Amino acid sequence: MPNIKANKKHVILSRIANERNKMAKSALKTVLKKFDAAVASGDKAQALAAYTAAVVAVDKAVNKGILHKNNAARKKSSMTLKVNAMA
Repeated sequence: MPNIKANKKHVILSRIANERNKMAKSALKTVLKKFDAAVASGDKAQALAAYTAAVVAVDKAVNKGILHKNNAARKKSSMTLKVNAMA
């Protein structure tokens, strides 16, 4: 534990940011799992709805700094291929 007051505050803020990032990552993973489940079920309408929600969640994760933009592009591309393969 640091002795300097500003560094003590920094430790606390780091913990808060860590928890916030964990929650955001967990929410993103949940949305992606729901998308995969919708694709696996074979219902095109449900998969499209889950696809839209997943793309929005991935874009929000990029804006929050949770995902790198290239990682997000790769995820969205693979999801698009999965949805298009259902046709």
